[in-house]
Amino acid sequence: MRIPRPLIRLSRALARYTGVEKLYERMLFDEIRAHPVPKHVAIILDGNRRWARERGLPPWAGHEEGAKKVEKALRWIRQIGIKYVTLYTLSTENLRRSREELQKLFEIFERQALRLLNDKEILREGVRFQFIGRTHLLPERLQQLMCEIEKRTQSGKNLTVTIAIAYGGRAEIVDAVRRIAERVKHGELSPEQIDEVVIAKNLYTRDIPDPDLIIRTSGEERISNFLLWQCAYSEFVFLDVYWPEFRKIDLLRAIRTYQLRHRRFGR
Repeated sequence: MRIPRPLIRLSRALARYTGVEKLYERMLFDEIRAHPVPKHVAIILDGNRRWARERGLPPWAGHEEGAKKVEKALRWIRQIGIKYVTLYTLSTENLRRSREELQKLFEIFERQALRLLNDKEILREGVRFQFIGRTHLLPERLQQLMCEIEKRTQSGKNLTVTIAIAYGGRAEIVDAVRRIAERVKHGELSPEQIDEVVIAKNLYTRDIPDPDLIIRTSGEERISNFLLWQCAYSEFVFLDVYWPEFRKIDLLRAIRTYQLRHRRFGR
């Protein structure tokens, strides 16, 4: 049974008002830092539109709030010491939404990209950004900004942030198969040499490890075409909170849940 969202919001408001939330947050932070944290966390940023709809706002208002939450979440992730994070921001299926909503979305993406380009803290703290997906489907201006961000942050060693945009797990596998087929066609590779390693090296994520933990917000419990190959042995945590309402406590709880699980990798 799920607790109604109004009751969840009320309990959170009371916790903030009484100061209990900050105390609990500090306790959780100390607890998870006493144990190994996941090396790579991936997050499905879900619930922006429903957050906006419940408040009588247009969908892009939810996307705007979601973008602000990304900035906060990346600060929390750096504090915790996670080395890789992948954010699912726009799927290939999302590209079928209305022209008006997509235009507003691209405007938000461009504003956020410009903020990143001018954020000296990102460079100072050694954060590297990369973008994966069928990015050629995006507006040219946005593509240019993404390329600039990748170039400017390419020397970052402390945290790699991968933004999955115009991304689909099936599309990624299709693109990998096409690259491998081209190599076979040109005699660079034989069919007998194709194995899991070869496939992994032709995915968008070839230079980062598979995710240890995948978090999805909004209460939905499905993977939605995200990192289909890479999630074979990932741990999943589904949170009944819309992405704009996501808190540091939610992230810490998800990591603690991950730490309490015993990963056997089929052994």
